[in-house]
Amino acid sequence: MHSTTGDERLVRLALAQARLAPLAAGDVPIGAVVVDGSGVVLAVGANEREATGDPTGHAEVVALRRAAAATGSWRLEGATLAVTLEPCTMCAGALVLARVARVVFGAWDPKAGAVGSLWDVVRDPRLNHRPEVVGGVLAEPCGALLRDFFGERRTDGTAAG
Repeated sequence: MHSTTGDERLVRLALAQARLAPLAAGDVPIGAVVVDGSGVVLAVGANEREATGDPTGHAEVVALRRAAAATGSWRLEGATLAVTLEPCTMCAGALVLARVARVVFGAWDPKAGAVGSLWDVVRDPRLNHRPEVVGGVLAEPCGALLRDFFGERRTDGTAAG
C-alpha cells in the first residue's frame, strides 16, 4: 500500500481511533493503526496514558502490542503503522524494534518528533532496521484535532500532558 490514496485511508483510520481516545481521562487524541503488507488491519490503538496510568500508553505502542498479539509475533515485518502525529523517541524506537516496514503519519511534531523533526531515530544508519517514512499525510485535520483539544484544555483551565 504505497499510494497516496492508500496512505490517506490509513491516516483516516488512525484519525477515527484518535477520536476514540479516552478524552474524559485527559488523554491526548492520537490514534494509530497497523496493517499487514496487503492492507489488512491487524490492530488499532489510541493514547491511553492517563486512562491506564501507563507511561508507555502511546497510540503507536498500544497498536504495536495489539498487532503482535494478533499475529503471534513481535516481528511485524511487512507491516505499516499509520499514526496521526509524528512518533516520539519511544515510539520510533518501538517501530524499529518491531521491524515495521513503513511509518505513515499526519501532523509533524517539531517539539518531540523523532521521525524527521527533532530527531530521526528510524533512519539512523547505526540501527539494524530502517522503515520507510511518509510524513504529513492529512496533516491539517490531524493537527486540527490536536489544536482543538489543547485549545479546549486551555479554555477550561485543565492541564494536558
